[in-house]
Parts: sequence; C-alpha cells; structure tokens
Amino acid sequence: MFRSFAIANYRMWFAGALVSNVGTWMQRVAQDWLVLTELTDDDATAVGITMALQFGPQLVLLPVTGLAADRIDRRRMLIATQIAMALLGFGLAAITLTGVATLWMVYGFALALGVAAAFDAPARQAFVSELVPVSHLGNAVALNSASFNGARLLGPAIAGLLVAWIGVGWVFLINAVTFGAVLLSLALLRPDQFTTFTRQPRAPGQLLDGMRYVRRRPDIALVLVMIAILGTLGFNFPIFISAMARIEYGQGAGEFGVLSSVIAVGSVTGALLAARRDRPRLRTITLASAGFGASLTAAALMPTPLLFGIMLVLVGFSGLSVMTTANGYVQTTTAPAMRGRVMALYLAIFVGGTPLGAPLVGWVADALGPRWSLGVGAASGFLAAGIAAVFWLRTREVRLTWDRARRWPLALRYGRGAAADRELATTEIAVIESQTQR
Repeated sequence: MFRSFAIANYRMWFAGALVSNVGTWMQRVAQDWLVLTELTDDDATAVGITMALQFGPQLVLLPVTGLAADRIDRRRMLIATQIAMALLGFGLAAITLTGVATLWMVYGFALALGVAAAFDAPARQAFVSELVPVSHLGNAVALNSASFNGARLLGPAIAGLLVAWIGVGWVFLINAVTFGAVLLSLALLRPDQFTTFTRQPRAPGQLLDGMRYVRRRPDIALVLVMIAILGTLGFNFPIFISAMARIEYGQGAGEFGVLSSVIAVGSVTGALLAARRDRPRLRTITLASAGFGASLTAAALMPTPLLFGIMLVLVGFSGLSVMTTANGYVQTTTAPAMRGRVMALYLAIFVGGTPLGAPLVGWVADALGPRWSLGVGAASGFLAAGIAAVFWLRTREVRLTWDRARRWPLALRYGRGAAADRELATTEIAVIESQTQR
C-alpha cells in the first residue's frame, strides 16, 4: 500500500503536499462559510458561483496549461504557482481581517486563484510520474489522493473550530503560510533522481495533440465522459453539505466543519484501497459510480445530522474510489510525452464542469430544498455507470450468454474486446518508459 514511500523524493513531496492540502481545505470551508453566512443571507447559489469562478479557468485555459505542463520544467512551474496562490491567500486574509471584504471581492479572488490552479493542477499531476518509476505510478497517484483527502479529514474540522473561535480571516492567513511547506519540499528534491522522459520539441499542432490522442483511445474517452458527468453534477460537496447543515438541519460552523470532515473518512479509505490494487481498472470506476449514486440517494433521505454524517462516509468512499481509479487509469495508460496534455484535459473536464453544475445545484437547493440537490448528484452517478455499462456491452468485454445445458442458463461473461488493446497500449508505454530512462 505504501511502496512509493521507499523513494526519498516522493516522501519529501508527499509531506509538503499534505501540510499544504490541510490549509487548502481550511480555506475552502472558510470561504464557503463566508459567502453563505456573512456576505449573503444563506444563498447557496452564491456559493455555487464562487465555485464556478474558482474552477472555470481550468476549462478555459485547457490548451495552454496542458502544453505548458509538457513543455516547461514542472518543478519550476509548481514553484511559481505555489507562490502565486500563497500571495492570493494573504490578500484574501487582508481584506477579510480589515472588514472590507465584499461578495464581488471574494468572486475576484476565487477567479484569480482559479487561474493559478489551472496551471498548477496538470503540472502537479504529471510531476508525480517524475518522482517514481512507472511501476509505482498507480500507487503514487492513489497515495496522493489519500493525502488530499486525509487533509480533507483534518482541514474542515480545524476550519470549523477556528471560524467559530477566531474568524474566517485568520483561516485564510494560516492557509497562505502552509504553502511554504510545498515550496520547501520542492527546494529539497533531488533532480538527479527524477524519472526522466523526452520532451517533445516545439512543433505546430501540439495544443490539439492531447485531444487527438484521446480520440484514438475509446477507453480514456469513456473515463472522461464519466468524469464530466460526475464533476458537473455529483462532486459539489461544499453545496450539498453547507446547504444540508445550515438550511435543513439548522447547524452552525462547527457542525458544518465536522460534516465536511466526515466525508473524508470514507474518501481516505477509498484512496488507500486503490493504492493496494496492482493497477486501476475500468470496472472499478463503473461499480464505484453506481455506488456513489446509491449512497447520495440514501444521504438525501436521512432525517438527522448524525445519520446524514454516517451516509457521507459511504459517499466519500465511493466518490474517491471513482476519482482515484480514474486518475490512476488515465495516467498509467497514457504515453509519457502526452501525459501533461491528457491530464490537463482530464482535470479541465472534471473541474471545468463546475461552472455549469455548481450554480445549477445551488439553485436546486434554494428552489426545491437541499435534499433535491443531493438527488441531482445521485442521478449523475447512475448516469455515468449506465454509460459505462453500454460501453462494456458494445465492446463485448461483458456480454449476456444463454446456455440451456447449464444449471443457470443466463450468465454474464467477460470477453477480451478493448481490454486486449489496453494491455497492448500499457506494454508499449512501459517499453517507451524504459527506453527513455536508459
């Protein structure tokens, strides 16, 4: 489960990222609470707009950010983006602590943070492949998810207590300071131990190469379609949890922080189980999507905050199983020279759906009630699983068979189908990696 920790560079990166991730989750919870309770009158739509501005740039800037992750030294790019996000954190803390913050100011900071994150995210995802050999990549990706969601376990709970104790401004300031941990880890890494790869020389048409590559890979295209649906309508946890805590159950900042942390219990479990698997598989993504829809349906029906929190554990487990396995599948089956652009496309689709989905889900919570917004998320899980089921049947990787000679005539059977093509692609990628390292 923890085999990537045997690599010194990865241990260093993991430690710095964990500290920063705790701060990031603290800021997210504090920002949502600031918008919901101090700058508006319990307006879930405003929370959705804030999320849309923060995540929208990843979709708009997709061609540039993906190519930058493949062409520019990723370590230097991460240093630049981390400094930018730290400065934005200090700025947001300043306007909040001085009492001049307005909703439009927070919208502006969310947009600026989104631009910095648009360049940071694909470089961060692809950078992991330089810290570990290809045989450890799936494990390293899963451990990254565990780190992110372990921070999600601590960050919201700490933020909920600090918001009630000292206020949201100080939470923003603490987050800005935590970026120093990532910058320190980046400074201490040893580049001579990186897993190298051949960067493509400058040539026309490189901005679109990632899309062309995905078009030739129907399995990756399927994952992107599923992630687009789930990212747009399903993974709007700040809206789901803040609206249920504040509007449905009448709870305060402390309880909101606890509920935001509870969902991470399942998330960390899902990420660690993914780290134990030898490789990510499409069928895991399919089953986890169906489980995500079922768990959100159950959460929407819970009558008390306690029961709602218990169901959030299952929501987190199934949701993180989808995200971690999908991320690992795309990274481990993509050619090294294309990884930055494909991951930028993946992240843009996953995060870029938020500008459309978050305001819609927020409007549903305001107009019909928070429970119906959870129903929208549940529908996305079932829809994604249904599309995957059609893919399985069309590629004949799963098919129904009928044989009267058997005791149970009707049965589900696995076929080779597209799986054989993916195994061949994985073998070719391993050969390319080994040649590059030599």
